[in-house]
Amino acid sequence: MESTLKSAAAPLAPAVSGGAASGPESVPAVRPLAAESVGDDWRVIRRNGGVVRFDSQKIRNALLKAFLSKEVMGPKAAESSQVRDIVERVAAQVVEALRRRNPLARTFHIEDIQDQVELALLREGHHKVAREYMLYRQQRAKVREENARKIMREARADNEHGAIRFVGQNGRQSEIAVDDLLQRITAACAGLESADKILKLAPASPGPDSPLPDSPAKPRWGDINPEAVLKSALREMYDGMPETEMRWAPILAARAMIETNPAYSQAAARLLLDLLRWEALGHDIPHARMEALYPSCLRDALRRGAEAELVNPELLQKFNLKKLGRALRPERDLQFGYLGLQTLYDRYFLRVDDKPAEMPQTFFMRVAMGLALREDDPTAAAVRFYDLLSSFRFLSSTPTLFNSGTIRSQLSSCYLTTVPDDLDGIFEAYKENALLAKFAGGLGNDWTPVRAMGSRIKGTNGRSQGVIPFLKIVNDTAVAVNQGGKRKGAACCYLETWHMDIEAFLELRKNSGDERRRAHDMNTANWIPDLFMKRALADAEWTLFSPSDAPALHDKCGAEFDRAYAECEARAARGEIRSRRVRAVDLWRKMLTMLFETGHPWMTFKDACNIRSPQRHEGAVHSSNLCTEITLNTGENLKTGEDEIAVCNLGSVNLAAHMSDGKLDDRKLGETVRLAMRMLDNVIDINYYAVKKAERSNMRHRPVGLGVMGFQDCLHEMGVSYDSDEAVEFADRSMEAVCFHAYSASADLAEERGRYKSFDGSAWSMGKLPLDTLRDLACEREKGEALKNGDSSALLEVDMSATRDWDALRARIRRTGMRNSNCVAIAPTATIANIAGVSPSIEPNYQNIYVKSNLSGDFTVCNRKLVADLRAAGLWDEVMLADIKYYDGRLEPVDRIPADIKRRHATAFEIDPKRLIEAAARRQKWIDQAQSLNLYIAGSSGRALDEMYKLAWRRGLKTTYYLRSLGATSTEKYTSRAGAHNAVPAGGGLAGGNGAAVGPAPAPAPQSCALEDPECEACQ
Repeated sequence: MESTLKSAAAPLAPAVSGGAASGPESVPAVRPLAAESVGDDWRVIRRNGGVVRFDSQKIRNALLKAFLSKEVMGPKAAESSQVRDIVERVAAQVVEALRRRNPLARTFHIEDIQDQVELALLREGHHKVAREYMLYRQQRAKVREENARKIMREARADNEHGAIRFVGQNGRQSEIAVDDLLQRITAACAGLESADKILKLAPASPGPDSPLPDSPAKPRWGDINPEAVLKSALREMYDGMPETEMRWAPILAARAMIETNPAYSQAAARLLLDLLRWEALGHDIPHARMEALYPSCLRDALRRGAEAELVNPELLQKFNLKKLGRALRPERDLQFGYLGLQTLYDRYFLRVDDKPAEMPQTFFMRVAMGLALREDDPTAAAVRFYDLLSSFRFLSSTPTLFNSGTIRSQLSSCYLTTVPDDLDGIFEAYKENALLAKFAGGLGNDWTPVRAMGSRIKGTNGRSQGVIPFLKIVNDTAVAVNQGGKRKGAACCYLETWHMDIEAFLELRKNSGDERRRAHDMNTANWIPDLFMKRALADAEWTLFSPSDAPALHDKCGAEFDRAYAECEARAARGEIRSRRVRAVDLWRKMLTMLFETGHPWMTFKDACNIRSPQRHEGAVHSSNLCTEITLNTGENLKTGEDEIAVCNLGSVNLAAHMSDGKLDDRKLGETVRLAMRMLDNVIDINYYAVKKAERSNMRHRPVGLGVMGFQDCLHEMGVSYDSDEAVEFADRSMEAVCFHAYSASADLAEERGRYKSFDGSAWSMGKLPLDTLRDLACEREKGEALKNGDSSALLEVDMSATRDWDALRARIRRTGMRNSNCVAIAPTATIANIAGVSPSIEPNYQNIYVKSNLSGDFTVCNRKLVADLRAAGLWDEVMLADIKYYDGRLEPVDRIPADIKRRHATAFEIDPKRLIEAAARRQKWIDQAQSLNLYIAGSSGRALDEMYKLAWRRGLKTTYYLRSLGATSTEKYTSRAGAHNAVPAGGGLAGGNGAAVGPAPAPAPQSCALEDPECEACQ
């Protein structure tokens, strides 16, 4: 074995460290990477602290020598083209992983490079070479660990005070003492789990020869350990490094340890706060001084923002800044996890001269001030709004957080449009999409009116190319117009199932076929009438039409649609209009197949959205939005005859922040919902509207979408599995509470500010609440075309139980009216949940440990409650972490874990998908709009898919969102010694790629939103 290690693994170490390559000189060289792939400024930090130029050719030569060793393939393999290709591919993977890991500094420690070599070998399946290489590295690591204390003493001896020299931004050299760095890290760990046990690295003022004592009581594996963070940080440091890199080193060191203890996330966040104060305020300021400094920070941030023409000058004129400064709560800076603070730092804080101009609490106050501008007492309102936001009880959606209080305050999340069937209208729709996307709006386009391929064009007497070529332009517009430079443009196109182009529409996201008829960068959704579902259940035929021949179908729903559809079929039978007949079940199967293969189009149900809409008297709901939770009228208004673009303003209540002793605190929840509804209603009046149709619609109907997040966290606190009757019941009762308070709050606002303009004739005005419209849906399904081979009583099956005094609320709403036509919608909350540090939306745990990608980089996400449970049981150790990662975050295969812990922490793919649908159905009965509902399936069973989506329809769901397939994902199974799979860009928070992966060929972790890929999120 010793000879094997020397021949297979040893050549790799010197080859990538800038030293001479070892091994026989007869080994041929491998062609180098393309010149543009490696920058001349890439550097390698050797273990002795020296810095040398990065040379990718050394990686290739070392890999080739390893493969040619006699213990692996032998010298004869030198002539093998296959070996050369393998070496080229593996080396390219190593360089690419390094590139994505640290795009700013481009400086890599020797250990980092060796980690990537090891991982690349594993991904490619060369386990024998990788195994021997890992063994060799372990042996060398033991030797280095034994000499670690000697190395530290030598480092102190080299520098009079044991310091790291760095180059400041002014170009001058400075230094930071190792002990000062330890003190900074120790302060960041203070108060976190187990921190009190291990804060004994060295004497207060050690001399150069002071020994580093052995720990008197060695901490458990996974305890918070400032010494470990320091050692990891020092390994990345070298004399003469830039100051920014020096300050990032301990942050990245702490974040690399998150998987061993989630409390490291808070430690890393606190270290990031140190960096933020240095950047925003110009010098190092300890957190303890922020209580005194924050008031002036607020005033200075607003002035700088106004001078840079970013902040609305009204914020300096209409508010008492002294009162607002005194209201700031600096201790709330410490509640952030690393992912949350990094997200704010990278993408939300206003920047002046490319430096953050805000601190976390001034950011929340700026948002609150922007939302309070039109209040009678704006200062008092801003204080109340700030308290809600900064405590994470409620967070507004991303556009509101981006733009509140700014010059161009586009605060709305979602825009829904209907595209007309004429060239002027189609290109007007493109323009509207571009304008709305520019200011961070997510788009839902209804394309059903556009005529199908082969339809006659009267103006030219030619034939139409159909809707597909126009959707290609939508796709390219979404790519071309990014959202204010902060995220990629986003759109979802909807088409009804009777449209003659539906089959081509289903294939838009395929990776094969004519690229001119593909749209890979936008989302698609089926808009399915109930009649189609009945025909599929009955294995009957389905007729496809061009909307130019059957225009009446677009606006009708329920039994009216069934009658109109039958008339169109009769006309087609007489040869009066074009049509095409297909088996409904064949089309249904193709819909499911494309959904499984490409993730699109999503399944959304037209009749449930329309029949349960409180605004049926004003027009039809023709589509949902980008994330399938908004169901508002678009197109021509029945009362005014004007075209409308629907707008929705979103925000989400953090359910986890309202738990007390394992129960939902109804009083606290009511207070939060009432204030949140006021904030959302304010958005409508303050909002910047890029398109007049949107402003007209929003002012007339005033819809908002209050959602929830942290649902899984609540179940953890209750000790309940998502896959249980208790979870379904909690979904019912918690959503009933949120909706009851939301509708009551809108009635309160109607009394204070007046009802919305189109209230008369609405379902609200007739005393109909969402629970009543659910009964309407059941009646419409039974009145429409009957099932020819089934029991119509099975068309809608929903639990109708209630616990609140809804009768009193009905009477009150009829008397006082509503301020908002729509009040509740559950959005994905992909990013704001990160900020609050809770589970997104209504999602179950995707995995218990996985890597999340977004614009800020790649982040380890670890189930904190699971780690706490395992630590309490004495089961949390390095082996347990490796086992959980090996089994893709699932606990069932790990024998050591008790059954009750496995049950409570079952992951999304271990939960029966019927549970997700049942819980969603219980919520949907209370919601006046819809919910972004991801569904998960562990296998590839067509029968399971069929049953799942038919169940969603029977349970009265309005929409579904992504279908997540287990086969398309993979968890990182190996932990690098450098913590490489926390490879976020370091300097300045620049957006990087996926980072360095850890494991064999991992695919990106599924996201809660379409556009977090990782370049964007949808409306959140």
